[in-house]
Amino acid sequence: MVAETKRWLFTVDAYHRMAETGILSENDRVELIKGELINMSPIGVRHAACVNKLTYLLGQFIGQKAIISVQNPIRLNRYSEPEPDIMLLRPRSDFYANAHPTANDVLLLIEVSETTLTYDRTTKLPLYAQADIPEVWIVNLAENQLEVYQTPTEATYQHRRFLSLTETVSIAQLSIPELAVRDIIP
Repeated sequence: MVAETKRWLFTVDAYHRMAETGILSENDRVELIKGELINMSPIGVRHAACVNKLTYLLGQFIGQKAIISVQNPIRLNRYSEPEPDIMLLRPRSDFYANAHPTANDVLLLIEVSETTLTYDRTTKLPLYAQADIPEVWIVNLAENQLEVYQTPTEATYQHRRFLSLTETVSIAQLSIPELAVRDIIP
């Protein structure tokens, strides 16, 4: 006789209760993806520098057009609440004090990838497309390029561009000056 194993998936609400009751602490670097607690990779120096550069660059142009959210959660569905590196969110007077943002609040989502590129492309990107996030950037530090994904359909994006250090990028949802890719990647 073969014993059947059963997986228990956590909902976002159960995940929050685990944090509220002390099962998970703020020091636990995990995120909820498809009902499973996933350990997040440590943030390397270059990764942190890229997040800092992007935050600084975007802050110069965004003004009150969006809220810049850095390494904060987004509730995608009942079973997934990742913590992307940067999100540009629709402005709200409460600054999302009453609930984490959802996909409808996101103008642009950015993941900085050095050691997590495959995971970001194959696991997180389809989740973002399913949630209908209009634009996702993956800053590919391993290859010094910016991957731009737009027009979500089901679990993929119709438009994909891979930009080199010599190119520029604009944000589809906002009218701000183009950013040089070389200014984004440290």
